[in-house]
Amino acid sequence: MTAWSRDLHRETSLSPANLIWPLFPTEGHDQEVPVGTMPGVSRLSVDRLAKAAKEAASLGIPAVALFPHTSPDKRSEDAAEALNPDNLICRAIRAIKDAAPEIGVLTDVALDLYTSHGHDGLLSEAGEILNDATVEMLVGQSLNQARAGCDIIAPSDMMDGRVAAIRAGLEGDGFYSTQIMAYSAKYASAFYGPYRDAVGSGGVLKGDKKTYQMDPANSREAIREVALDIAEGADSVMVKPGMPYLDIIRAIRDAFDVPVFAYQVSGEYAMLEAAIAAGVLDRNRGVLEALMSFRRAGCSGVLTYHAPLAARLLGA
Repeated sequence: MTAWSRDLHRETSLSPANLIWPLFPTEGHDQEVPVGTMPGVSRLSVDRLAKAAKEAASLGIPAVALFPHTSPDKRSEDAAEALNPDNLICRAIRAIKDAAPEIGVLTDVALDLYTSHGHDGLLSEAGEILNDATVEMLVGQSLNQARAGCDIIAPSDMMDGRVAAIRAGLEGDGFYSTQIMAYSAKYASAFYGPYRDAVGSGGVLKGDKKTYQMDPANSREAIREVALDIAEGADSVMVKPGMPYLDIIRAIRDAFDVPVFAYQVSGEYAMLEAAIAAGVLDRNRGVLEALMSFRRAGCSGVLTYHAPLAARLLGA
């Protein structure tokens, strides 16, 4: 079949408009700190983030997602730094909006970036997650980031009732246009390791997150979680990880008429990069084929560390 005929009959499209670029803010000035477990990915100081946002805009990437590397001295049991209006994430949001106001900014809402124990929520003395106390903190964290100028709040904590509480908090403070992209189907996955290195939570995590993240064996549970988040006011939902859960993406897309996103997580990225480095995978074809699989499964968009490369390839 000729190229023109393939283009004419192609069922699924992929463009830079389907990409969201995850970025890791860090302290300092003119800093670019490589993440050892994620070849080609670095933590960026706020001034460098502004440059990355301009690059995203020039490539047609519509949004970036921010995951700050919080220094150990600012981590605590009560995650108080999450509510600091001048914390790293808030400064990063403001810098990006000043540099590239046309770029959407998505911010993660969970406490694992600020807790000394590395969990997404507050813990009791017995080490159990305190759901309601955590939700109260998440509302404060969301308002802090919305006031700094973020466009999409993305709660990744998996606490019960947090979407409704965040929606009420945002609208009560006048943020009617701030979107919520709920991590509705977030699995207790082995694919998160490199990300935890990037944000500095890997070495501090005590225990695991299986009591509040989903069992990889479950699919019907994902449908129930999505239904709850939509009912509570989510504008869109997310599946995390991505490629090992394409069946979940398709099931959600078939069941609900809402935008579905996926996070091609750090372990997926690292696997692709390892195969490329070993010479067993063509970089350009492999990256685009993997991203196309998300679109084919029903994703409106994908969070991917390959966003700049893919955008260049798609714009060529």
